[in-house]
Amino acid sequence: MRARDLMTRPVVTVTPETTAKHAAELLTEHGFTALPVVNDEERLIGIVTEADLIRDRFPEDVRFAGRSAGRLAPGATVAEVMTTPVVGMSAGSDLAEVGRALLDGKFRAMPIVDGAKVVGILTRGDFVRAFARADGAIAADVRHHLAIYGGPGRWAVDVQEGMVRIGDRYGNDTDHHVAKVIAEGIPGVVQAKVTYQEGEE
Repeated sequence: MRARDLMTRPVVTVTPETTAKHAAELLTEHGFTALPVVNDEERLIGIVTEADLIRDRFPEDVRFAGRSAGRLAPGATVAEVMTTPVVGMSAGSDLAEVGRALLDGKFRAMPIVDGAKVVGILTRGDFVRAFARADGAIAADVRHHLAIYGGPGRWAVDVQEGMVRIGDRYGNDTDHHVAKVIAEGIPGVVQAKVTYQEGEE
């Protein structure tokens, strides 16, 4: 499965001139954890996250800390709080690769780009939602896509915990490979296995 199969699009972006307050409102309104920051040509130049927006945003209680007098004022615009430079990945990137980048880099969101232009975004939440997808919905999707490839009624599909088992009445290795690739390109599929159902030809 590729990044384009799971990413959110169109993506909500902000510019460096956007106020930090408005960026926070957008995150809250859409339930996001991060927003790509783009320039006038819509090229990715940074990202603003929840952590960026709340850093130094709330003063310490002087009754207990007694140190807020020397505290710097928090940034008023996205330009003052955003993280830059930022990593972006292409829409054709393997989802496994994107997932590793999110985990290894401790990122919550990955902008998806075409060149430097933002075309989508992938978050840890997108991965979790795909994993949580109901087995029945996954099975229906797999059956639909396989029917297009090999015809209706050819494939027996069973899904348990995202693991797909496909039975085929024909023992064609090429078709089995294609069926596996098709199934593993469907959101929520963890792994697919195709077997020949002997005696059903």
